[in-house]
Amino acid sequence: MSKRYWEVVKAAANKAELLIYGEISSMAFWGDEVTPKDVNDMLNAIGDNISELTVRINSPGGDVFAGVAIHSMLKRHPANVTVYVDGLAASIASIIALAGNKIVMPKGSLMMIHRPMGSARMSRSEGLRQRADLLDKIENEMTDLYSTKSGISAEDIKVLLEKETWYTAEEAVAAGLADEVEGDLEVAACLQGDTAIINGVEVNWKQFANAPILPKVESPAAVDYSFKNAARNRELQLKFREV
Repeated sequence: MSKRYWEVVKAAANKAELLIYGEISSMAFWGDEVTPKDVNDMLNAIGDNISELTVRINSPGGDVFAGVAIHSMLKRHPANVTVYVDGLAASIASIIALAGNKIVMPKGSLMMIHRPMGSARMSRSEGLRQRADLLDKIENEMTDLYSTKSGISAEDIKVLLEKETWYTAEEAVAAGLADEVEGDLEVAACLQGDTAIINGVEVNWKQFANAPILPKVESPAAVDYSFKNAARNRELQLKFREV
């Protein structure tokens, strides 16, 4: 049976690699989400007898609770974890990235941090208060993670979260949120209507308040062409789709 490319685990000797491409979700709805169960299954398949784990992320974020769970799973793994931002690590996906002992961002990749948000659907007043309290606690934990990684004070991190702050690879390294700019590869990104296509992953660009301006294309054919040989991510998608 074939696996979706965002579920692929590639293991060799004492090294393994997993891809986290797509929206982070607590459960699968459309088949293109990444859930804590997916990551748990991948890590179980990898096992603990490896020394190096590479995690490749291209995600707009998603469910904050699912993202925190994935971060915790990766932090608990005994291997040395290197994270590559293969396009976008936005919102809770940036917290997942912080699980890495080292974070590498190719030129053109983006990281975004902001305050956590949660749905209020089908909740009574008591439930809303509890959820708000929980989001406050998670925001404090996120603030501590960003501050510990970057050396930026918690007070300044909270200001950055409030503003929805975007970083290029170079800016993320300068801010201390990433460790290295990978110069030999460059992320391909463009905008078709309200949809950003970042190394082959589609993202609803309207959901963000301060998203950077991307070059526009008019047709799917133009998008396909612009990504034809654009980046390692697309090659991985095609190579591992049937693994």
